[in-house]
Amino acid sequence: MTAQPPPRPAATPAEAIAAMDDLIATHLLGQQEMAQRLGLNVTDLTCFAYVLQAGENLLTAGDLATRVHVTTGAVTGILNRLERAGYVTRRPDPQDRRRVRVAAVPDAVARAYALYQPYYDRLGALFADYSPEERAVLTDWFTRATTLARAYREELRTDENPA
Repeated sequence: MTAQPPPRPAATPAEAIAAMDDLIATHLLGQQEMAQRLGLNVTDLTCFAYVLQAGENLLTAGDLATRVHVTTGAVTGILNRLERAGYVTRRPDPQDRRRVRVAAVPDAVARAYALYQPYYDRLGALFADYSPEERAVLTDWFTRATTLARAYREELRTDENPA
C-alpha cells in the first residue's frame, strides 16, 4: 500500500501569495550569496544557469539576451566576464559564421554543481514528500506562474506610463 501524503494546511490565495513572496525573497538573497561564492554577479550567474540548462543545445548570445531581457551589447559584456572567470567558452556556430554559441566549461560546471547540489538534494527530498498528483499540480503552477511573470515583465517593459 502506498503511503498517503500528510494533510496539507488550508490557505487562502492571499496566504499563498505571501508564502510565495517569502520564497522569492529568500531565493533572491540566496542567489546573491551563491553568485558571490562563485565570484559572479547575479545576472552573470543567471546567464550561466541558462547555459547549463541548455546543455548540448548551445545557446547563442542572442538567445541569452532574449532570456535575460538585456541588449546584445550587454550580453557581450556578460559573456566577456563569464569567459574571463572561466565559466564559458564561445564556439563558432556551424550554420552561421557570424554567430557564436556559448558552452559551459566543465570545471565551472563542477564548481556550480558542488555548490548547488546539496540544496537541490534537499529540494528533491521535499518534492518526494508530495504525491505524484501534488507534484503535477506544483509543476503546473510553477510553469504557469513563470509564463504569467514573463508576460507581465514584458508588459511593464512596453508600458509607456511607468509607475
